[in-house]
Amino acid sequence: MLVAGNWKMHTDREEAIRLAEAVVAEVGDPGSVQVAVCPPFVNLEVVRQVIEGTPIRLGAQNMHYEEAGAYTGEVSAPMLKSVGCRYVILGHSERRQYFGETDEDVNRKIKRALQYELIPIVCVGETLEERQAGQAAAVVERQVRAALDGVALHSAEALVIAYEPVWAIGTGHTATPEQAQEMHALIRRLLIDRYGEAIGRALHILYGGSVKPGNAADLFAQPDVDGGLIGGASLKAADFAAIVRAAHC
Repeated sequence: MLVAGNWKMHTDREEAIRLAEAVVAEVGDPGSVQVAVCPPFVNLEVVRQVIEGTPIRLGAQNMHYEEAGAYTGEVSAPMLKSVGCRYVILGHSERRQYFGETDEDVNRKIKRALQYELIPIVCVGETLEERQAGQAAAVVERQVRAALDGVALHSAEALVIAYEPVWAIGTGHTATPEQAQEMHALIRRLLIDRYGEAIGRALHILYGGSVKPGNAADLFAQPDVDGGLIGGASLKAADFAAIVRAAHC
């Protein structure tokens, strides 16, 4: 199981330090559950200092697919590696919606992240309109296939998929456990087809979209749900820790 907190565009420096300290205290020893926090770029270093020596790992929320260059405002994979990141979220629906990221962009970012031994958390998911039109499976399959085009994996630890139905992100609406499992099973089949039974079965597929302490256990109990990418609830240390505990069940 993996539980990763996406802090999005929240926390100034002092708030990030306090939240990281609270997460360390509340989560304690997560046992077999892998835990990560993904603060804004400007807070990566101070959060790293807080979580250093704990079981909690550091992640970033995005990166550019080039290693360096005249890309004002962007951050590269070697930069993230240099500040201690282990994970990087790629292809989040907010990046696709507000910044025009394409499947091709996401694919190029994944390849660069893997080159620097960063673990991409690759986000896929359909909009409400696509689900209502009966296109959810087709959309997610297209996104997964495009993201992984030409991506070789030799270990199930190298990459993570996060299914985040766009209609559930920050809306208070959550996919039912059955809806989540249906889509996760589809993704699992795609991963097995591409990487074989051993790696495909072992790759983590996270659910994201209004995960809370009250619904986490039911979601995580599904056979193909391997944890969560947590948004709003990750900004409250007690809630985040409760979700981590639910991953033990």
